[in-house]
Amino acid sequence: MFVYNIKINGSKTFKYFFIGIVLLVVVIVGIVSFKVFHGANNAKENSSCLPQNQVSKLSATNYTNILKTVHENIDSYVGTQINFTGYVYRVLDLNENQFILARNMIVSSDFQSVVVGFLCEYDTAKEFENDTWVELTGKIVKGEYHGDMPIVKVTNLKRVDKPNDEFVYPPDESYIPTAGIL
Repeated sequence: MFVYNIKINGSKTFKYFFIGIVLLVVVIVGIVSFKVFHGANNAKENSSCLPQNQVSKLSATNYTNILKTVHENIDSYVGTQINFTGYVYRVLDLNENQFILARNMIVSSDFQSVVVGFLCEYDTAKEFENDTWVELTGKIVKGEYHGDMPIVKVTNLKRVDKPNDEFVYPPDESYIPTAGIL
């Protein structure tokens, strides 16, 4: 049986250990910084390279995440074309050509809901009554309604049946948008 007796010099060992930890932290911070800044540059390049005719489809699962993101970063999404389904909803101070393409967002466990949606403009909007379910395609522009507001300029609007997944849920806090890309 061999017994190894290693004498460790505490001050040298601590110095080497401390230097190793510092170098490891510097390398990790460098890699993370590179990925963050390189990813941000790629997002800018990708958003400027998107074809103008590409349409982003919104669904019941991503609806509120995208709604929140677009409202918080209007300038990043101006010109983006979107397609989604909802019902026509109007409030008293909207113009004749305006409506909200709405969904009911569940806010509590007993299915209490609030109306959420995009403000839309369409020349013949008055032809569609309140609570009519429609599918629209349109382009996001920056407009004014009690402050800066994304407005969807509708290019195509058609009546549809009420979907099975008519409710949406609050935005997922872990959702991380990429600028200009839905």
